[in-house]
Amino acid sequence: MRQNAFEYVRAQGQATRTDITQALGISAGSATTLTADLITAGFLKEVQSPQKESSRGRPRVALTVVPDAGYVIGIKLAFKRHIAVMIDFSGNLIAQADLPSGDVRRPVEQLMDEAEALIHKLLAASGKSQTDICTVGIGLPGIIDHRSGVVVWSAMITTRDANLADLFAERFTMPVVLDNDANMLTLAELWFGQGRSMSSFAVVTIESGVGMGLVLDNQLYRGANGLGLELGHTKVQLDGALCRCGQRGCLEAYLADYALSREASTALDHASPTPRAPEHTLEALFQQAKAGHTAAETIFRRAGRYLSLGLSNVVQLFDPALIILSGERMQYDYLYAETVMDEMHKLTLNEGRKPCKIAIHAWGDLVWARGAAALALSHITTRMIAGEARAA
Repeated sequence: MRQNAFEYVRAQGQATRTDITQALGISAGSATTLTADLITAGFLKEVQSPQKESSRGRPRVALTVVPDAGYVIGIKLAFKRHIAVMIDFSGNLIAQADLPSGDVRRPVEQLMDEAEALIHKLLAASGKSQTDICTVGIGLPGIIDHRSGVVVWSAMITTRDANLADLFAERFTMPVVLDNDANMLTLAELWFGQGRSMSSFAVVTIESGVGMGLVLDNQLYRGANGLGLELGHTKVQLDGALCRCGQRGCLEAYLADYALSREASTALDHASPTPRAPEHTLEALFQQAKAGHTAAETIFRRAGRYLSLGLSNVVQLFDPALIILSGERMQYDYLYAETVMDEMHKLTLNEGRKPCKIAIHAWGDLVWARGAAALALSHITTRMIAGEARAA
């Protein structure tokens, strides 16, 4: 309950003890005891609450998080660009840094070299040292065992079952937590975005791959084995298109960057003598589609139909009140056209069910890193509030 009180104050920015009492359904005495303990531990502090113009009497006292109770780092490792942020205990951005990344798989040691360079760049930008950092959160695409820090499979790494947590510990003294990047973005929505006002929702991401995160009762759902929800690798066609995971017929094989770009050379009626970056190919394809090029339009419309199918399956399985579509590919309006949403509803059994709302959040890379920082902050908060550790 102590952590619930802390998390409520953090989410609200400021909250009075009366607010906590009502929100958590506890007695006034319990709220006073819990918050007194958090103040003594150095996690919360009292501030004067803004008064309404009609209010009289003594100013209300509110509680807020002590920002410098700790600092965490969040990192998104990705194709094209790695990005990192540092935030304080209140979630305020302290510094950010980024480094270019390649579009190919690499040995895990090379990926860790890149992560190490990014962390040193971020520490230099912030003026902080490793001893100031409570936890580092790292997100990357693939199947990640959150509890052990093992990357079971990732399109970024040449080997399977890479223990990134152990490799990180060989280079740094800072604790680390890892997760799938879609879970990171879901945490960003839960902590900083539209999910702050909802107890249950789903996030579907479309970029170099297709990912999904799910929040149930204000908690990120990772499944029985802690490996998350791999929507991109659910099968939508037996013996269908080849997915980079090695199997066929995955949803990702019809929606992700590589799925669209591998058909682009045919649709654009030319083959470049020099390889083009996938983002440049996709942008050219999109511009052709907007100009009325039939083959280019067909590629996006087909992808939209598969997205309708994937979203319908999410609704059928989890019945979320909201699905947030996010990721760089959401700049392509074909993927969230009215026809796509209509077909999603037609594919779903809607008898007695309220229509699932769809929101479009075309976040930039920074918010993925903030989601990684949210994971780190959540991890260290649990330890610190539980008394396993104390803020510096």
